[in-house]
Amino acid sequence: MKNGSRGTVEIATERCKGCELCIPACPPRVLRMTETRNAMGAHYPELLPGCTGCGACLLVCPDFCFEVFQYQSPRRGTP
Repeated sequence: MKNGSRGTVEIATERCKGCELCIPACPPRVLRMTETRNAMGAHYPELLPGCTGCGACLLVCPDFCFEVFQYQSPRRGTP
């Protein structure tokens, strides 16, 4: 990203039921489902580099698995 990242997210993977609604909702396309399963037996998303902290994943997640963090100023090279 040219200007650096404006934010990032943390994912509560153990809360995820694997609905995958977050994957197509992510504008920078930095979420993908893992092959690993959580304690509920569901695949969960993992965050790739390039998150902008836009919060689209948070808005579509029915299980509140995402927490969005906004940076005061853009950061370079932040996943």
